[in-house]
Amino acid sequence: MKKSLKKGFTLIELLVVVLILGIITAVALPAYMSSIKDARTKTAVANARIIATAAQQIAVRTGTYPAAADAGLLADLGGTLPLNPCTNGSALVADWGYDISVAGAATLVPVATNCNAIASITVKINP
Repeated sequence: MKKSLKKGFTLIELLVVVLILGIITAVALPAYMSSIKDARTKTAVANARIIATAAQQIAVRTGTYPAAADAGLLADLGGTLPLNPCTNGSALVADWGYDISVAGAATLVPVATNCNAIASITVKINP
């Protein structure tokens, strides 16, 4: 006597599993993308604060904020500018929005192409 056992899943069972996975993906993907954007924004702000601190240290030593092409600023930062994760670039003016046009202050406004809006970071010699 032979027993025939049919093993496997029915088409309905497979469709239900695929439907459940689709629903989970539809709910989780926007949250994941939002958390990536938030992480990029927070990293950009932290890196901008590092640049601002280095510029402020030079301003305290010399009395003026360094220009965008100042080698002393790069030396204080370890030889290279931190990467702006929102633009994937590290140009001081184009990616970081470095501005020393106001006397006695330097302002950084990280370009937020792939990030949330970022407020400017201003440092002064005598706050």
